[in-house]
Amino acid sequence: MFEDGFVKKGIKNLIIGLTNKMISKEVVNLVASSFILCGGISAIATFPLIPSAPVQAQSDEDTNIRVYKLASPAVVSIQTPSGNGSGSIIDAKGLVLTNAHVVRGTTTVNVILSDKRKFRGVVIASSRNPDLAVIRLEGVTDSLPTISIASSTGIQVGQRAFAIGNPFGRFAGTLTTGIISRIDSDLKLLQTDAALNPGNSGGPLLNSRGELVGVNTAIFTTTSVNSGIGLAIEADTVKQFIAAARNGAIANNPQPNLAAPMVINLNGNPITATLTAKDRTLPDGSYYKSYQFQGVAGQAVVIEMRGNGIDPYLVLFDSSGRKIAEDDDGGGGKNAKLALTLPTTGRYTLYANSYEVGETGSFVLSGRLSDNVASESTNSPILLQKIGKLGSESRIFARDGSLFDSFSFTGQAGQVVQIDLMSPDFHPYLVLFAPNSRFLKENNGLPSRRSASMTIELPVTGTYRTIVNAYDRNGKGAYKLTVKRVR
Repeated sequence: MFEDGFVKKGIKNLIIGLTNKMISKEVVNLVASSFILCGGISAIATFPLIPSAPVQAQSDEDTNIRVYKLASPAVVSIQTPSGNGSGSIIDAKGLVLTNAHVVRGTTTVNVILSDKRKFRGVVIASSRNPDLAVIRLEGVTDSLPTISIASSTGIQVGQRAFAIGNPFGRFAGTLTTGIISRIDSDLKLLQTDAALNPGNSGGPLLNSRGELVGVNTAIFTTTSVNSGIGLAIEADTVKQFIAAARNGAIANNPQPNLAAPMVINLNGNPITATLTAKDRTLPDGSYYKSYQFQGVAGQAVVIEMRGNGIDPYLVLFDSSGRKIAEDDDGGGGKNAKLALTLPTTGRYTLYANSYEVGETGSFVLSGRLSDNVASESTNSPILLQKIGKLGSESRIFARDGSLFDSFSFTGQAGQVVQIDLMSPDFHPYLVLFAPNSRFLKENNGLPSRRSASMTIELPVTGTYRTIVNAYDRNGKGAYKLTVKRVR
């Protein structure tokens, strides 16, 4: 799965190496492992022919049991509309630490404690880099067990490592053991051979004292099988993120009571509004306003958002809360536009959002019925155009350390589109995913090393995602991405 529920920008880790690059980088597998751990079941390890000394074996067993008893009560399972993950309770009043990709695209989650108690959780802090988030549990009346966080200073290659989590969303409280295999000081990541699988995302990597030394975030795999190389965000980075969160949204700005969504009338007067720092925020920190309208299955609707000082971004959900469409630049320039046929009858929810985190400014929002969605969607040949820069604000693929940005556009079944990525500064790598997150196509930028292009007939109608990536981990700098309809 490329993204967790409503994901933008980001869809704004996660969640790669394809044809030529598939051989050298295996980016497709990395995308999934960057956002939700995507390795399969690891092979059963063979035991050494020479047994360990009985005393040492007993000591290892005692350590395993002690670490599990210390830490497991504070390890939780997290359920979102799009998947499952793990987390650690870091405050007895109900703060849970996890990966941002676990909760990306949603503001509320279900959290299940080790004793089977269930809480509603509100995402109150989230970051792309590092891939971390904090959840506040609602309705906590007693003191919860917690996990203490160690210092990265004393971590050494070869020391024992313990992972506890909810692999595959079905085996909560699973303990696996291994060692710290490698320390990547540049990326602030710990490598471990403790088995990690889907659902372990956001769970703790522990030392022999039951202290958190890392947050499990990804695995390296060249196939669908767990390769025995897991990656965790180191403890000092975790501490810095928690401190920043506590000094901001968590400690000083409690979640306000949210007003009901405003009504937008199709074929009514346009709405003029302003995104401000007082508005609701998505988990990535961007501001948004919420609107609703009543829709009928089969209706063709067009919704446009034009910004003044912001880069508009639109996201549409059906009555069940399922994201059905999103757009960044479909309205021409930086304006957003959705043109679609409604799949069901019910109340739809629309997010008027900004592409960039922290943007504030005015916008005009309008909605109308249409006789021909296809013609509405193809007025302009330019479906998406972005001038950007791979750098400190970009996300990082945990597997190889290369930088990437993610963008989306709305396409119609049968459209032929050309996607061009050009950069004067780095060797570009281009990837395209279908609305169901299935990999469609890639281009490795060879032989030019300054541009990557593809032309493809879109198989279905929906929101497509294209990845702007650097071929190697040192690649960074300016780029221009254009998606245009050629027929």
